[in-house]
Amino acid sequence: MMHGKLKESFLEGRECLAQGKTAEALNIFQELKGQVRHPLVSSGMGYCLAKERGLYAEAVSLCKEALRQDPKEPLHFLYLGRVHLLAGRKKDAIRIFKMGLRFGRCPDIVAELNRLGMRRQPVLPFLARSNPINKYLGIAMAKIHIR
Repeated sequence: MMHGKLKESFLEGRECLAQGKTAEALNIFQELKGQVRHPLVSSGMGYCLAKERGLYAEAVSLCKEALRQDPKEPLHFLYLGRVHLLAGRKKDAIRIFKMGLRFGRCPDIVAELNRLGMRRQPVLPFLARSNPINKYLGIAMAKIHIR
């Protein structure tokens, strides 16, 4: 657990992240990482490394380390999902965001999923989404408000 000045620095880093100031947050988290081992510091720093420096492998590693230490914290899933988005792995990001929602309602995760535009399952999951039967069945069901 963090106390005093360390906790203030941590909260300042989280606030910088919330405001999109990842460069400032990265500096704060790097300073904290040398002083305290805390899962939220690791995952926050991982996201900042991906955003600011493009170090995706290192970022994923830090976020997964945080998840191993604290597997029920939705913020770790948020940061890991964002790292995957930055790396161009949208499907992985969506899967990770959905996993994070299992452990609590995180408005930031919900916002990310809404921004990505979630799609429903195909009407007939054993057929491809692009199959005309699935396509037109989905359109018809939406028009009569069944789906």
